[in-house]
Amino acid sequence: MSHPFPKNFLWGASISAHQTEGAYLEDGKGLSVQDTRPRDNHEIADFTVASDHYHHYKEDIRLLAELGLDVFRFSIAWTRIFPQGRGEVNQAGIDHYNKVIDECLKYNIQPFVTLNHFDLPQALEDEGGWSVRSTVDAFAAYAQTLFEAYGDRVKNWLTINEPNIMLLVDKKILGKEIPLQEKYQQFHHLMMAEKYAFKLCHELVAAGKIGPVPNISLVYPATSKPADNQAALYFNSVRNWAYLDFSCFGRYNAVFKDYLKQKGVEIVFAKEDEEMMRTHFPDFVAMNFYTTVTVEKPVKKDGMSDGISDQQSEDIMEWGFYKGYTNPFLQKNEFNWTIDPDGLKTTLQTLYDRYHLPIIITENGLGARDELTADGKIHDSYRINYLEQHIGQCLQAIEAGVDLFGYSPWSALDLVSVHEGISKRYGFIYVDRTEDNEKQLARYKKDSFYWYQQLIQTNQLPS
Repeated sequence: MSHPFPKNFLWGASISAHQTEGAYLEDGKGLSVQDTRPRDNHEIADFTVASDHYHHYKEDIRLLAELGLDVFRFSIAWTRIFPQGRGEVNQAGIDHYNKVIDECLKYNIQPFVTLNHFDLPQALEDEGGWSVRSTVDAFAAYAQTLFEAYGDRVKNWLTINEPNIMLLVDKKILGKEIPLQEKYQQFHHLMMAEKYAFKLCHELVAAGKIGPVPNISLVYPATSKPADNQAALYFNSVRNWAYLDFSCFGRYNAVFKDYLKQKGVEIVFAKEDEEMMRTHFPDFVAMNFYTTVTVEKPVKKDGMSDGISDQQSEDIMEWGFYKGYTNPFLQKNEFNWTIDPDGLKTTLQTLYDRYHLPIIITENGLGARDELTADGKIHDSYRINYLEQHIGQCLQAIEAGVDLFGYSPWSALDLVSVHEGISKRYGFIYVDRTEDNEKQLARYKKDSFYWYQQLIQTNQLPS
C-alpha cells in the first residue's frame, strides 16, 4: 500500500531559459555562450526560437497551474538583464521576468529561480569567462540586481546550474575543451561566485533561501577490488563532493585536493576568498539526478590498459583515475543512459548524511522520442513508469529520514536538449515543432501530464 507524501511536500517542474525561451535577440537581449557555441550536429534545432516560452509564458504557466504545481523552477537569462554581462540594466528584461513571476503568483505557484543555467554572456566569455576573476564580480552584481528586483516576491533561489557538468563535459556544454589548470581555476571562480550569491541573498531578500544546484550521480565501484573502490572514491570527490563541500562546508574536499596535487594544478585565491568560503552557506541543497556512474581503475598490461590505448587511458584517468563501466545490473534508455531509481534513494541518503541540509530535487526525468497522434495525444507510458519508480524511491528516502521537501522534475514542457535538439523530449507538455520546422508551436498535454496531476491531487502514488 502506497503511503502519502508529507502534507507540505512541494510538487514542481523545471525548465531553463535558453532551452525554452527563444526570442534570442528580442527586447534588447545580448548573446550568450549558448547562442554562439559551435555545434557538432547542425541538423538539430538551436536556441533562437526553442519552445518560444518567451511569448507563450502565460499559456505555459496556466497549463502548469492546471497540472497542480506548487513550484515552477526556471532560470533567468543573464543576457536579458545585462546584455553585455555588466553595465547598464536592460529594463525590458527586468519587466519580462516581473511578468513571469507575477503570472506564477497569480496561480499560487512558487517561483524557484536559478540565477544562471549554462548561458554566460558571450561578452564576458570574450574577456576570459569563468577563467578570470572579473566574472565573479560581474555575477555578484547581476545576482544583486535580481535580488533587489524580485526579492519581494521570489523567496527561493538557486545559484549556478550544474557547475560540475559544465567542467566535466565542457565540450558538450560550452562547445570547447578547457585545459585542466584553467578548468579548476574556473571551478574556484564558480564556487566563489556562488558564495557571493549566498551572502547577497541573505542580506537583500527578506526570508530568502538559497541553495546550490549540482548534478549528483553517485559513483559505484565496478568490483570489490580495492583499486576500484579507490577509483570510485576519487571520482565521487571530483564529480560530486568537491562542489558541495565548497558550498556547504567552505573547504576544499581532501581527496579532491590530492587529485589536484597529483595533476599539478594550483589554484589562485584572491585575498578575501578564504573568509568568504568560511562565512556564507546555503539553506538547502537542490539536486539534479538522472543516473549513477560505475567505474573501475584501469590496469596497464604491456603498454595497454584493458583494451584501450595509452592515450585513451590518460584521457580517462584524467577524470579521477577511473574507467567508465557499463553497470550490468541497470537498464538503459534509448539515449544510452542507465536507469537507476534505487540509486536515487542511495544518493539522497548519502547527500543528507554528508551535509544534513534540506533537499529538493530540481531535475529528474526521461528524455524520449514522443509521438503526437492524429487525435492530439501523446502516450508516454515509459515516462510514467520512470517517474513512478523514482518518486517511489523519494518516498522511501523520506521514510528513511531524509529531509526531502520537494520534487521538481525535468521538464515542465518540451525544450531543446543541448545535445539532441527538440527530438529528445522530457516535458509533461508537448510542444509541436520539429528540428527544422517551428510549425505553430501548439501545446498538448501528454498522458504523463494527467498522471502527475493525479499524483499531486492525492499526494501519493497509486497503489
